[in-house]
Amino acid sequence: MKKIVLFVTILMSAVLSMSAQSKKQPVVTWTTAIQKVEPHNLPPAPYLGGNSLRQIVEVSFGGETVSLKLSNQYNTDETEIIGVELAKALTQGESPAIDESTTTALTFNGSRQVTMKPGEIIVSDPVKFRMTDRMDVAITIHFGKASRTDVSGHPGSRTSSFIAEGNTNDFSKAVETTHWCYINSLIVNAGKKYGSIAVIGNSITDGRGTTTNHQNRWTDNLSKRLLQNKKTKRLSVLNLGLGGNCVLRGGLGPTANSRFERDVLDQEGVKYAIVFEGVNDIGGSWNGEETAKQLIDSFKAMIQKAHAKGIKIYGATIMPFKGNNYYNESREKGRQQVNEWIRTSGEYDGVIDFDAATRDPQQPDRLNPAFLFENDWLHPNADGYKVMGDCIDLKLFER
Repeated sequence: MKKIVLFVTILMSAVLSMSAQSKKQPVVTWTTAIQKVEPHNLPPAPYLGGNSLRQIVEVSFGGETVSLKLSNQYNTDETEIIGVELAKALTQGESPAIDESTTTALTFNGSRQVTMKPGEIIVSDPVKFRMTDRMDVAITIHFGKASRTDVSGHPGSRTSSFIAEGNTNDFSKAVETTHWCYINSLIVNAGKKYGSIAVIGNSITDGRGTTTNHQNRWTDNLSKRLLQNKKTKRLSVLNLGLGGNCVLRGGLGPTANSRFERDVLDQEGVKYAIVFEGVNDIGGSWNGEETAKQLIDSFKAMIQKAHAKGIKIYGATIMPFKGNNYYNESREKGRQQVNEWIRTSGEYDGVIDFDAATRDPQQPDRLNPAFLFENDWLHPNADGYKVMGDCIDLKLFER
């Protein structure tokens, strides 16, 4: 009789465990947009090949089962990895220090070693690793063969990374660099009520003007607010900004048109999208009003694609830039034309009015001087980024 009871107990535990797992889904809690790294942003000596790289990221919400996505998308050579570990970082990036007791090795199809083929994106096996909300996670990659000149990564990390010679976890003499290489996403096995907000943008989303290693981009400020709100605490904010990015053509990195599906629609667990692009297109245009029309057509296409996947999509107005060399009357008319469409067309599911939040009340075609970064009249400083994150109505995400 005892054996039967024991068997039933074990069976019930297995059924409950399987039921709990069936209520889980993969959701990205941190990500970054990947591009081919320009020559001036490549890893410095001693380079990556045969060495170890520790990179620090700050997640949105936490979890207990995690996977790491790595990207070799823009490489024409293979990249050999002989080991990857996650650990709790002890700073937001000021140093490579970790809580060594939390070090957790990752595997790829059961093996610690993996070779990424040219253009390949890989995901590690799920691993037990306890993350808390807004936790700083150190990702340490030990490289075999890796190109010095052909690197997939994210130049504008606003966070320090550390290169140590050899296959090591001793970073006491590491070389510091403010770029991310190969890391793409951290994915949490989360409940069905969890989801993410994917933000596609340029340098103002990427965080130019924020404080290095302070994690104070406007998307970080929004994430903190969401976590403090009972109705939105299960949402992550995914920063997919690229410095110098354009929607239509030119700029730095793949255009927003070409990367929208990869960076927004194909992210695991996306429920909402925010489009905050266009200033670089208008700022480099010959005819601001004509460029505005093309931008609006692109935004309409993004809206259709998002809705086809059941994703709510919000438009963010383009901030003023008088005083920057982008400015002339034609371009200002184009900016106003795009913003008027965002505010009044009703095509987006909602509006985030960064223009209204950051412009000078006395001269609305320029930024509020209190928010200027390096007096370039384009990028806000840390105070401006806080205002941006604070101006967003959280009710947009309370469904």
